[in-house]
Amino acid sequence: MALKTLVLSLAALPLAKSETVLGVYIFHRHGDRTPKSLAPVNLTALGADEAFQSGNFYRNRYVASDASSPILGLSHDIVVNSQLSVISPADAVLQTSALAFLQGVYPPAGALGVQELANSSEVQAPLGGYQYIPVDAVSTASSNPNSENNEWLQGGSGCGNAMVSSNNYFKSAEYARTLDETRDFYAGLLPVINGTFGAGQANFKNAYTIFDYINVATIHNQSIPAADLLTAPTFARLKTLADAHEWNLAYNSSDTIRAIAGATLAAQVVDQLNGTLTTKGGAPLAVQFGAYASFMSFFGLAQLAAVSPDFTGVVDYASSMVFELVTNASVDAAAGAAQQDYPAVDDISVRFLLANGSAAQNPLRAFPLFGTGRTLLPWTTFAAEMAKFSIGDTAAWCTACGNTTGLCAASAAAGSSSDGDGGAATTTSGNGISLPVAGVIGALVTLVVILGVEGLVYALAGLKLVKKSTLASRARAAAVSDGDTGAGAADAKA
Repeated sequence: MALKTLVLSLAALPLAKSETVLGVYIFHRHGDRTPKSLAPVNLTALGADEAFQSGNFYRNRYVASDASSPILGLSHDIVVNSQLSVISPADAVLQTSALAFLQGVYPPAGALGVQELANSSEVQAPLGGYQYIPVDAVSTASSNPNSENNEWLQGGSGCGNAMVSSNNYFKSAEYARTLDETRDFYAGLLPVINGTFGAGQANFKNAYTIFDYINVATIHNQSIPAADLLTAPTFARLKTLADAHEWNLAYNSSDTIRAIAGATLAAQVVDQLNGTLTTKGGAPLAVQFGAYASFMSFFGLAQLAAVSPDFTGVVDYASSMVFELVTNASVDAAAGAAQQDYPAVDDISVRFLLANGSAAQNPLRAFPLFGTGRTLLPWTTFAAEMAKFSIGDTAAWCTACGNTTGLCAASAAAGSSSDGDGGAATTTSGNGISLPVAGVIGALVTLVVILGVEGLVYALAGLKLVKKSTLASRARAAAVSDGDTGAGAADAKA
């Protein structure tokens, strides 16, 4: 009787709501590659397999029909490219890693990819129904273009203040002390590395490239010169020194511009997940491939080093960090019903997870962000915390980096003529284009229209081509009588 009463009592309790994954952002490092010191750097077969296996792991977690945590509304077997956002800087190792990863996420479709033509014949895409998923090579990726061929962590970032900040580490007492204390250690490894590094290069200043060179050799080379010198304690010290070197170049708590890569990534994550929310499920899966510097600088900004000192180290090949957008509210997953039944913002949370190494072999673990001690944060809290350090548009980037030329010339000009403090950093035109860019576009359009009108006038008047000097004289005369033409040309140059 007591058991029956207990059963009835349990039945009266509300059932726990199951969690629904609304969207996911994955930031992924490339797989195994050749050493940075022997450019050009290439992805290895092992590296491609690491990325592929990681992609297959995420397929089983988020994509497949029997996925453990399926993303709401995401196509299971046939890719719908509008549901994905995949980006990478213009870097051969990162781009090819992304392609291998995506083949794990959406493998060849096989019989599901067969199409019947009007004449009743059937056709299948090559390679057993290979699915073509574009990887956008963008300059706005958090990692630098050609980053895997650059031996310096901040190299190619283009952010002036970040480069100055990282260089300041080389002027610090900490760096000078470590450089001096490790001279004999690195000199003792010359028999191992002297085919690539000379005596003047065998020091802490090249801590990462030396470790990288030896690490690749231990993975791929069947024989290594003076291999007996590479004892387990020696290799561990090489890794520890490389970690310290790169961490100090990637992040400094008193000079956070050094972490520009992490600040850029933070803005991209929030922007993507917010887009998923505002469109009620649009592009619910986003993937970005990038370098380890973005991991380290984000770890610093998000206060993960306080969670574990492991976050101050260089992540392994094919590592990935994940931002899951989840809800416990009831959501109808039926086709067409999800948008009607989409949860309110207050019912949505974010979870951060990390796999150090390919997620296929290394567990994906949740960690608390921002010193909160919680692995699940309300969306509004997450977005507010990320906004404290994220840098999400050209004007803000230019201001933070102190850049005033090239891409930043228009932003600098707009900022100098603005009456508000930093207003140009967030002001946009009605279609989402920043106003400095819109102004340049408008000037170019004006110039094209003016030149078109002038050409039409010449044609209707039956005018002929004349010598260049005569044409220049006439153009100057026309500019005096027609002020609009002169203004359009000036705008185009600005």
